[in-house]
Amino acid sequence: MSVDNLIQKKDYEKVLYVLRRHPLTFVPTLILTVVLAAMPPIVYWMISTLFPLLFQKEALYALTILGGSIYYVSLLLFFYTQFVVFYLDIWIVTNDRIIDIEQIGLFSRTVSELELFRIQDITTDINGMIPTFFRYGNVMIKTASDNINIVFYDVPHANRIREELITLSHEDRKYHYGITMNEDS
Repeated sequence: MSVDNLIQKKDYEKVLYVLRRHPLTFVPTLILTVVLAAMPPIVYWMISTLFPLLFQKEALYALTILGGSIYYVSLLLFFYTQFVVFYLDIWIVTNDRIIDIEQIGLFSRTVSELELFRIQDITTDINGMIPTFFRYGNVMIKTASDNINIVFYDVPHANRIREELITLSHEDRKYHYGITMNEDS
């Protein structure tokens, strides 16, 4: 997926970062899916071992196959939805603004943008041994406005990104305030 298809860049704008969640954060969903996929054969084996005559009836066997098929299709849909949400949550940092593209389920997406010079505070949050070891965490960007706060969830190198955003914010603030000062004179 090209970034150019997601946002409409201004003439002077350059994309500096395209951020996604750390791949390690998807591992719990992957493990859960594998465990849930292994459950029906185990349950089938246990029932057929304890009650060997139960699946001799064709109608009950057909219902078991139908139920298992519905279960696996639902599991596939769950996994696909979780992957789409994981993969399509994107944060784009340019030299002028931050674009937050948040995928909510399969058919809903929210896009927010924030100009860099409006940033008031940037905080990182790295909790736990695994995020500390693999260097990923949340980057929270706050503005003076109550309704525009952007959070980069589980991004790699959160501290470095925070430092870069502070630098970019200062540079953009100088640029914008420099233009307003020149126009007033």
